[in-house]
Amino acid sequence: MIRVVADANVLVSAAIARDAESPPAVILDAVLDGRVELVTSPHLLAEIGAVLARPRMRRYLSLDEAERFVGDLASLTALHADAPLPHPAVCRDTPDDYLLALAVASDVEVIVSGDLDLLSLEQIDPAVVTPRALLERIAAER
Repeated sequence: MIRVVADANVLVSAAIARDAESPPAVILDAVLDGRVELVTSPHLLAEIGAVLARPRMRRYLSLDEAERFVGDLASLTALHADAPLPHPAVCRDTPDDYLLALAVASDVEVIVSGDLDLLSLEQIDPAVVTPRALLERIAAER
């Protein structure tokens, strides 16, 4: 089993996916069937909840469905405490620094993101990979 932190953009994409074969949806399936251990934190769950609560998300899911998604996510992930502030400044988009701090503190193998600011980081540990790259890694471990 691979232990990961997934950026909010991946988990929001999984929540609103219309295609069950989209990489974020398949990653969520891998969490559900035990191939992936997903690590979250209160900050990450709050970010997902805030994005899913935006009015433009109503075309994908109701507010009740959004709240249920975040609650279900919290119950099926390894909840780790938020890393203490200040987070080391690593990202160009400094609000993403908490993800790197969470990944280090929770000892995950990779961070999964579609965010180019995170994906462009070089020589960081753990590495940042795309959802598709994570699925390739999962397939290779079978």
